[in-house]
Amino acid sequence: MMNVRVVAFDCDGVLFDTLEANRHYYNHILEHFGRPAMNEAQLRFVHAHTLQQALQNLFEDERLRQAAYDFRQTIDYGGFLKHLTMEPGLVGLLDWMHGKFHTAIATNRTDTMKHLLREFRLSDRFDYVVTSLDVERPKPAPDPLLKILAHFKAHPQQALFVGDSEVDASTAHAAEVPDAAHHNPPLPDDHFTDQLQALSPIFER
Repeated sequence: MMNVRVVAFDCDGVLFDTLEANRHYYNHILEHFGRPAMNEAQLRFVHAHTLQQALQNLFEDERLRQAAYDFRQTIDYGGFLKHLTMEPGLVGLLDWMHGKFHTAIATNRTDTMKHLLREFRLSDRFDYVVTSLDVERPKPAPDPLLKILAHFKAHPQQALFVGDSEVDASTAHAAEVPDAAHHNPPLPDDHFTDQLQALSPIFER
């Protein structure tokens, strides 16, 4: 690996534990339309995919899916933040990285990302944020990471992507960017960590 210049993070499962927030969010939409709550397989799917892909998975009928999307736009996401926790060690890691590396986010979230960063006072701690709204093809396509590489004029081997899902691993491999699996050792990643602050030796390796 070349010297790392750019470190990109996934959001859900890496920067924040958002599983329960996603559970309550999508179950709220389902409940509004009289649908049963998600099973665990559906929860894992919506946790790693875009809003559009999640609604397509949960609502087979196109008309109902559009109604669900319209209803979703009336929801105040702030009400779900109580179900969400920041990953331990994140702020300390970002403080250590400041001035040493460019920091970025590559997420399949949409317009909730700005709200999330603002609420936890992290907006100024990331140099560049790419959501599914910013690319033609979201993860697992390589587009989010390629956009980040282009922004910083970096070679793939000068970057590291920290993710937690098969979607993230596929994204990194498609972009030829080395990656680290967080909290998910079975993934075929280049590195593994169960604590964010343990990533610092990998960045400097």
